[in-house]
Amino acid sequence: MATITYREAVVRALAEEMDRDSDVIFFGEDVGKAGGVFKVTPGLYERFGPARVRDTPISENAIVGAGVGAAVTGLRPVIELMFADFAAVTLDQIVNQAAKMRYMSGGQIKVPLTIRAAQGGGAGFASQHSQCCETWFMHAPGLKVVVPSNPADVLGLLKSAIRDDNPVVFLEHKVQYTEKGEVPDHTEHVVPLGVANIVRRGDAVTIVATQRMIGVAQQAADELSGEGITCEIIDPRTLVPLDMATIIRSVQKTGHLVTVEEAVHAGGWGSEVATRVTDEAIWSLEGPVVRVTLGAGIIPFSEPLEHHLIPHKARVIAAVKRTLAV
Repeated sequence: MATITYREAVVRALAEEMDRDSDVIFFGEDVGKAGGVFKVTPGLYERFGPARVRDTPISENAIVGAGVGAAVTGLRPVIELMFADFAAVTLDQIVNQAAKMRYMSGGQIKVPLTIRAAQGGGAGFASQHSQCCETWFMHAPGLKVVVPSNPADVLGLLKSAIRDDNPVVFLEHKVQYTEKGEVPDHTEHVVPLGVANIVRRGDAVTIVATQRMIGVAQQAADELSGEGITCEIIDPRTLVPLDMATIIRSVQKTGHLVTVEEAVHAGGWGSEVATRVTDEAIWSLEGPVVRVTLGAGIIPFSEPLEHHLIPHKARVIAAVKRTLAV
């Protein structure tokens, strides 16, 4: 095992896949010579050269359009949008072109495109650069959506995304880039899409969380364990496809469900999980499904307000106690 950062896992995944397959190319704003605005891709330009690692103009439309074109003509492009928030500029190309081409061509056209983007709050980037945007893409059939929470999953899931013949939106939490974790020290660490990870075992309540919220859920579970409440924490890892089987089995055991997401309440992925659980396991529920979400729709620039609005330990503890009615 090796200990690396979330950031280093991105570089390693890209380098290993570019070594493995000469059709893998990579481009985006400042990803080459500068090594990325978050210093997530250093050394790739020097290692693979300008034919395979390219800096682009500041145009999300151009980046995605070139990525779709490269994918449908036989390459396996990985593109980077500096901030996930600005995928909104090019949603038509993502949700109406990349997502639908395979279906509209009767399977004759493949779109093996990986769209990487940084998302999430907690870094003081204010409202236009701090959103969690995963549910935008969940609403577009044809896209796969990946939300890794630790370096090992960044490495394994990014490799799977690049090898997939369908468009994959790969969202990285910018605040987690410096977090460290153990990863297997070999080149074939691949995590399949659509398989959840049970981060912590417990019997009292199921907590489903993603990315940075896994750490928040862990903090809450640590405190609750002192009161005799054991939490089972599940990290879906991918939201499309969503491993509901693992979540359902957990809820059937615990009888209680809390979801924790760093996004606005309306239309969040927690709503999908809650609905599916009530559809498929309602007789296992012994209390209300409780969702913990962003405290307001707009993320403020003010650091104290930002940290207040993003879900934190106390709110998760309160949610657990509400569903348990204690």
